[in-house]
This record gives sequence, structure tokens and C-alpha cells, in this order.
Amino acid sequence: GMMAESVAHDFVANFINEAVSPYFVVQEGMKRLVAAGFEKQSEREEWVLEYGKSYFFTRNGSALVAFSVGGKFKPGHGFTIVGTHTDSPHLRVKPRSAISKGGFLQVGVETYGGGLWHTWFDRDLTVAGRVILRRDEDQLETALVHIKRPILRIPTIAPHLHREVREAFKFNDETHLLPVLATAIKGELEGCTGGAHHPVLIDLLSHELNVDPSAIVTFDLAVVDTQPAVIGGAREEFIFSGRQDNLISSFCALRALIDSQKSLAEDPCVRVLVMFDHEECGSQSTHGAGSTLLQEVIKRVTEAFMDNSMTKREDLFARAFRSSFLISADLSHALHPNYTEKHEARHQPEMHRGPVIKYNANQRYATTDMTSTIVKELARRRDIPIQEFVVRND
Repeated sequence: GMMAESVAHDFVANFINEAVSPYFVVQEGMKRLVAAGFEKQSEREEWVLEYGKSYFFTRNGSALVAFSVGGKFKPGHGFTIVGTHTDSPHLRVKPRSAISKGGFLQVGVETYGGGLWHTWFDRDLTVAGRVILRRDEDQLETALVHIKRPILRIPTIAPHLHREVREAFKFNDETHLLPVLATAIKGELEGCTGGAHHPVLIDLLSHELNVDPSAIVTFDLAVVDTQPAVIGGAREEFIFSGRQDNLISSFCALRALIDSQKSLAEDPCVRVLVMFDHEECGSQSTHGAGSTLLQEVIKRVTEAFMDNSMTKREDLFARAFRSSFLISADLSHALHPNYTEKHEARHQPEMHRGPVIKYNANQRYATTDMTSTIVKELARRRDIPIQEFVVRND
């Protein structure tokens, strides 16, 4: 009750409205870790770690790993891990985005992940992401940018011009899903055309970053909504927001790792939070869940505590892997009151009925009878109700 409300308010007031793209999710996570006394590490350096201490590092600025070493940890002991992801379906600005058509300046975008793209029409949109800047002849640096005001919109066609739009709203992802940036009359700056991006877009970014437009080398920008997330519903029981998949799991896991520091001294394991990128498109990048990222963490932390007498390194690594437990934390779909037939009759997760364990015989989820029993047992000891879900066969 009260705990859930307080976490939800923290999430909406202090996290999700800033965490608009994976780079910003990681930045917001890092702020909290630093405030909680976690020490930053680099994957390029040797790790000198201590028992009972907490650390974090990032990969590509879009994946985040935080870990706390138990006071009673020994090499070969297990790691207790929660895995989440930082990305959500969105539109991304193309490498050459300048489009001029019908007296308008538009921004070419690429669809990322399996988004419900019709919901992006008629929204007040902007951009956020990472920019690479040239400081001088030899020095490049990165900066994050988030333009807070609405600069883009994807307008729906009026029914007067396209009668079929009332029956079924069909559109082409390449030609119709194009945000409008400005009119050509207002948007074309003096003598600046023909670049990869509209000068007016570069101008907005340089103004936000307080740099000269010529300093912008390249960027990785997401199109994002400007409407802030809110707590809603008659009884204020809902979070109205995009990106809940998977920022809710990421935030809760982050809070859990930070809030549980006081019991660390007695822990024989290493507690790990790993927030991967690229879940929405298959996890196959160097910073996705399909990479060696997590294996490297387990090996490097185990090795950091080995002394010279421990000659069976691979044996200790193998023991550490097999003694570990990972919860893959993502969101589940609650029963939709307007589409109740879409859920399997005996597996209908409902609001207020507790966390959901997802099952799949073809191993699309990692759950087994053994792992689900462990989670259910933990829940039973804390009086937490558990629900179960499978996808319909059809």
C-alpha cells in the first residue's frame, strides 16, 4: 500500500520524465548510485574491489551495471542478479534526416522496436539523445541533449482529404510517419541547405548545448513525447506514461539494490543489477542481453577476489555461474477490460493481485518449475501474492 505509493510517486516525480531515452535512463540511474555511495569503475581498467562495497559501470552509456559485494563473499560463490532493459520502442532520427516536401521541413525517422506507431500521430514531440562535439582539432567529447519543448509533430490526414481514414487508419511507416519540423519559409536559414540534417535542427541542438553549430560532429537522437508522466485515475492508482516497459522494472530494481545496502555485510553473494540496452530489437548488440556483458561481470568480480593459491580459475568461474540466480524483470500485460478474450482463461493477471511469473513451454521466458518455486517461496515468506501467465496457443 503506502510503500508502493511512495515508490510510484518517486518514479513519476523524479525519474521517468527525465529518463526519456536509454542514455538518460543510465544517467538518472548513475545519479542515484553515486548519491548512495557506489563507486564508478571502468571496463578498461583493472578492478580493485573490497568486501562489503558497491560499484557500477556503464557500457556505451546506454547499459548500466551496478553490483554490491557481500561481506561474506568468496570466489566461487554465486551472484544474485536482476536483469532489466533501458530501451523502449521509439522513432530515431536517421543519419541523413533532412526532408523538404510541400513547403515543409521534415525529419526522416527510423522505427526502433515493435512500436504501436499509430499512437505517435498528433503528439507533441521533441528529440533527446547523445551528441558528439568537437572541442578543438584533436578533441572530441560527448554530451546528452534533451530539448524540452515540442518541436515536432506527425499530423494525421484530415478525413475530408482521405475518407478511408475513418474506417481503418492505415499508413506507410516510411512516407506517412514523418514529423514536421517547420515551414520552409520560416525554417530555412540564410544560405544553409544541402546538409545531412536541416540547419534549423542543428541550430536548436547547438542552442540547447550552448555550442557553435559547427561543433556538432554527429548524434544519436530519439524522438520523444513531451507530455509528462502522471499518477492518474479517480483513486490515483494508475501511472499514465510511455516507456513503462521497462523503466518500471529498472527503477524498482535500482531502488531495491540501493535500499538493501544495510544487510550487505552478512551476504555470501554478490548482488547485481544489469540494465541492458536493445531488448526491443533482439538483444544482440555488445551491450544487449545476448552479449558477454554479464559473463564478464561474474568472471571479473570473482577474479578480483582470488589469491595466488587459487589455481583452478575456470573451476571457480563455473561454480560461480551454477551458484547464481537471475530474475529477468520485465512487465506483464494485465487483463484488458475491452479485450478480455485476448487472455488465456486461467491466466489473466489483474491489477492489485501481485507480481506475475511468465511461463512458456518453448522457452521464450526463462522460467522453470524450479526457478518459479524459488520466487514463490520468497514471496510466501513476505506475504506477497503471485500471479501466473502464459500466452494463448492461437
